[in-house]
Amino acid sequence: MILSALLTSVGINLGLCFLFFTLYSVLRNQPSNLAVYAPRLVSRQKSRRRNDEFSLERLLPSPGWVRRALAPSEDELLSTLGLDDVVFMRIFIFCLKVFTFAGIIGVFILLPVNYLGNQLSYDFSDLPNKSLDSFSISNVDDGSNRLWIHFCAAYVFTGAVCYLLYCEYRHISSKRVSHFYSSKPQPHQFTILVRGIPISSRGSIDETVESFFKEYHPSTYLSHSAVRRTSKIQKLISNAEKLCRRLAFLKLEKDSQRRFRRDGFLGLFGRKVDLLDHYEKKLEDLQDNVRMEQSSLAGKEIPAAFVSFKSRMGAAIALHIKQGVNPTDWVTEEAPDPQDVYWPFFSASFMKRWICKLVVYVSSFALVVLFLVPVVIVQGLTHLDQLETWFPFLRGILSLTFISQVITGYLPSLILHLFLSFVPPIMILFSSIEGYISLSQVAKSACNKMWWFTVWNVFFVNVLSGTALYQVNVFLEPKKIPQVLAEGVPAQASFFIAYVVTSGWTSLSSELFRLTPLIYSFISRLFSHNSDDEFEVPSIAWHSEIPRIVLFELLGITYFFLDPLILPFLLVFYSMGYIIYRNQLLNVYEPKFETGGKFWPIVHNSTIFALILMHIIAIGIFGLKKLPLASSLTIPLPVLTLLFNEYCRKRFLPIFTAFPIECLVKKDRQDQSDPTMSEFYNKLETAYQDPTLMPIQYSSSTDGRNSPLLHSV
Repeated sequence: MILSALLTSVGINLGLCFLFFTLYSVLRNQPSNLAVYAPRLVSRQKSRRRNDEFSLERLLPSPGWVRRALAPSEDELLSTLGLDDVVFMRIFIFCLKVFTFAGIIGVFILLPVNYLGNQLSYDFSDLPNKSLDSFSISNVDDGSNRLWIHFCAAYVFTGAVCYLLYCEYRHISSKRVSHFYSSKPQPHQFTILVRGIPISSRGSIDETVESFFKEYHPSTYLSHSAVRRTSKIQKLISNAEKLCRRLAFLKLEKDSQRRFRRDGFLGLFGRKVDLLDHYEKKLEDLQDNVRMEQSSLAGKEIPAAFVSFKSRMGAAIALHIKQGVNPTDWVTEEAPDPQDVYWPFFSASFMKRWICKLVVYVSSFALVVLFLVPVVIVQGLTHLDQLETWFPFLRGILSLTFISQVITGYLPSLILHLFLSFVPPIMILFSSIEGYISLSQVAKSACNKMWWFTVWNVFFVNVLSGTALYQVNVFLEPKKIPQVLAEGVPAQASFFIAYVVTSGWTSLSSELFRLTPLIYSFISRLFSHNSDDEFEVPSIAWHSEIPRIVLFELLGITYFFLDPLILPFLLVFYSMGYIIYRNQLLNVYEPKFETGGKFWPIVHNSTIFALILMHIIAIGIFGLKKLPLASSLTIPLPVLTLLFNEYCRKRFLPIFTAFPIECLVKKDRQDQSDPTMSEFYNKLETAYQDPTLMPIQYSSSTDGRNSPLLHSV
């Protein structure tokens, strides 16, 4: 790719970003769009606009949202949003620090060295028509002493990244501890999940659990909630909720004739019935079935229970000490927060969970293989000669300069981005059937899957061009990995620069604009006559956002010394992302769960992987450039990086696994002087009751606008 093609792609994306920013600044001022651009604030009654009259001022774009997004401090964000959101913003801060340092070295030192090669001066008159290879390490002659500058830069950059990683890990660890001290008592801090409860013929699971913990934990045991098999009742409640939504729509329908239809096949045969009465009768029948199932669940127990204790220390002792002689009995694990519990898989048997895990492994492999198809298409678009071979009738169109620049510089990364957008929901589906008991565990598993899927299919598959068998064979011969990567990675620099611009910049602006929710909101108001009070506050998709952000970090670290031209585009991406996601977290998203910053170790490990990858490529590139001494002296770098990672794993990771006894005892002593603890203990006894076992009541007097049709009592 030549520089002018890259500039064309940059120009298109800058235009799209400016358009989205302008439209957002206008649309967010309209009262009818508050449920789209500020649902979090609307749900908390903080951003109601009473004046719906037309105002010309609302049609003028205003950058005031940027100032409001940057105004809160980190402590204010922590108290308002939670530690997970703060850690998410720390990812942007960390990457901005890394690439600011990298940009200074890369743009002002390495880029001129790459561009000049071995020449002392160069003619810049024909700069737009230069190939992007002119700015990469490929332009430096083999055996040149200038390659030692790249060698020194690799060492300095690795040291800087490791230092910043250490500081960030230490900062987030201290935030996690301080957040624990300042938080109110939470049910999951006093509760553990016990599986493998021995089934006794003399009594029920409830009686077995109570007698066991009263005998062996007499001073700390508080209560327990046995888990029951509720898959059937979950389906009934789901059907009832669907009927509720239909009833709400019918009650808002102005045309009374549309309430009548025939009750036969496809509504074409049979007698005419009033759908409102028909659905109300079906809902009453479902309600009766739910009550019957709830009353008959006493005997459908699962050998698992949530056991609560009077102190955090008591729960920690029960969690970390084996409870029975048989290690497969009384197996304990940390309990999630009640709002975080993923109830469906409690009803799954051991065999079902094992089969589901096997299905997930096979399906993940099949997805990786299938994704090679769009990657091959993308690689074909980056090579015009290959595209002309496939489609000879396009030669006339491809000869046009602008068209060829758009196809080679903009279209490939856009197509790859569109195909990747379908993967996160699939990863969530895979993780949800693996047997995890909490939504946060599902999200973390999907995040890891999405990260490795993205690294393989976006980075390695594009770099290791060829058949899937060739890509696998490369990793079966470890000695050739540095050489193969050294040949393939610099050749794809232009594609990844365009990918950062297209997938990064445009996705950020579309995240701000929220086109899909905006269209859905408009159609709902136009056809469904929905009240503005009826909406669901979305939650941020950690499993898709974190891997995408960390992928760009990997690209920046990998291409730091190979092609520093990518660094300014990454700085723009992280600067935009810091502002936009601050705005979205404050105004749009409401977290479904809180992990206490447990996503940060994923980011840390991904950064270490990116550094190791950079070192392997450096070893290969110095070997190809006929500088074997530099290649040999680079070998200690990955070793030192792995030693640093091991130190961080020993020093900081335990804080993210479980809090130490020092923290637990201090917090328990604070609670002794808290007058609300007795009330908390009363609520704790019922905190882990399955929601499907709560009494359900259908409210026939509701208007479908301000109160639910189906609610718990």
